[in-house]
Amino acid sequence: MSYIEQIFKLQGKVVLITGGAGVLATAIGDGLAAAGCKLVILDLELERAENRAQEISNKGGEAIGLAANVLEEDSLEKAREAVLAKYGGIDALINGAGGNMPGATIGPDQTFFDLKIDALRKVMDLNFIGSVLPTMVFGKVMADKKSGSILNISSMAAGPVITRVMGYSASKAGISNFTQWLATEMAQKFGEGIRVNAIAPGFFIGEQNRRLLTNEDGSFTPRGQDVIRKTPMGRFGEADELSGAVMYLLSDAAKFVTGVVLPIDGGFSAFSGV
Repeated sequence: MSYIEQIFKLQGKVVLITGGAGVLATAIGDGLAAAGCKLVILDLELERAENRAQEISNKGGEAIGLAANVLEEDSLEKAREAVLAKYGGIDALINGAGGNMPGATIGPDQTFFDLKIDALRKVMDLNFIGSVLPTMVFGKVMADKKSGSILNISSMAAGPVITRVMGYSASKAGISNFTQWLATEMAQKFGEGIRVNAIAPGFFIGEQNRRLLTNEDGSFTPRGQDVIRKTPMGRFGEADELSGAVMYLLSDAAKFVTGVVLPIDGGFSAFSGV
């Protein structure tokens, strides 16, 4: 095995993915399965998790599906015990659970004063607490052995400001800060073997934002046109384009990389729009 193959090797690593049946998490999982990882797909619904794990197995990968609520510690602890009973350890955690909802978004005909606090609280809980709590539960296994990699999912919405998505933006800004804070905490208290990073996807079309960005005929909405104008590559991302960055950050090729929030955005974050 060459040096390059060795430092990027992920074969046999036990990788947990929360929200593992989602669109972006599915693409990430496919890439990691192809690299030989043993995947644990965690989802709120057991059937979705098991179906996703079966899809991976059907393609020749190794995966199990478990039910887990990222906002309930008991649920996560049960999943942890099942993983340890099956594989004996955890090498990486990807906090893929997250989302948005209308009440935490300011529509074109609304103002900040129309914000629904209950909806905002749910979005903040799902995106922020839903990453912190799994990290506490599964990260403890890594801390005990002083080895592992934690990967959070931030967003281009974390900043600079993107209009309308107030709750989602605030929660993802929190994820970026949490990533840097936890990277420092882990390295200082548990050693260099535990790394914490994040990816910040640009605009990828999924079920939650499809009608926001594209019309039924596939043309761009005004919002979609704005995004394309601000993206130097002139297109939306494809979900499988996340995999390379994820594999790099989880591998020994990035063993001196921690506290990084890596944009995967077609140049969106680099372009002023002028």
